[in-house]
Amino acid sequence: MASGSEQTPLPVQVHEASFWSANRRRPVFLIILVTGLMLFLVWLPDETRASLWAALSAQRGLFVLLLLFAMITLSLIWSAGHRLDTRVFMILNMWGYPGWLDRIMWLVTQLGNMLTAFMTAFLFFILNDRRLAIMIIFGTLTLWLLVEIIKALSKRDRPFRSLDKARVIGWREKGDSFPSGHTSQIFFLMTLFIHHFQPGMPAIIVLYAVAALVGFTRIYVGAHYPRDVIAGVVLGSVWGILAALLDSAGS
Repeated sequence: MASGSEQTPLPVQVHEASFWSANRRRPVFLIILVTGLMLFLVWLPDETRASLWAALSAQRGLFVLLLLFAMITLSLIWSAGHRLDTRVFMILNMWGYPGWLDRIMWLVTQLGNMLTAFMTAFLFFILNDRRLAIMIIFGTLTLWLLVEIIKALSKRDRPFRSLDKARVIGWREKGDSFPSGHTSQIFFLMTLFIHHFQPGMPAIIVLYAVAALVGFTRIYVGAHYPRDVIAGVVLGSVWGILAALLDSAGS
């Protein structure tokens, strides 16, 4: 008989690599996106597909932005891109900013949330620009849905989950990291405003400078990697252009 001091060794647990590991789900994510796009194009009637192609051909900038977003998404596969992303994030996030700046940057980053967009839409509704208000609400909701779908497929962790030294201002936001929803939202709004109001170049520079600052705050507060923000810039701009085309078509 074994003595009471002896213990039965615990079985060694072998953890097999999950199919949905980071190295596998990113290529699957890209395949799903490409397949969905191809099926959507095939499903469209011939006349609609021709009209869509004509509209994209007339908007070369839109086509370039879509291509850029695809390249950024594709870059998520490469580990070298993640290392560079991490290095740039740590430099910008851990720069050694004064404490008083944290509160300002946290307030600025709120310009990219949905509540701000809805409040802006309500303001334009009161000012009797109801069409713009509707475009803001419709664009915000559809953009949020698109961002959430992409996040669910990409499954990229936020920086503070992977980097112990990451500095977080405010709360630790839930959800995945790619792309930045706040950045997408603010660039959607600014792009729509520019097309709707047709301001001069100084105003355009100011609007996009504010949007760029909001994008930077997403790295500052520790919520996103640089590529998340860049993808948000592109996606939000694309959505703003599409909303502007709908606005022009209906006027």
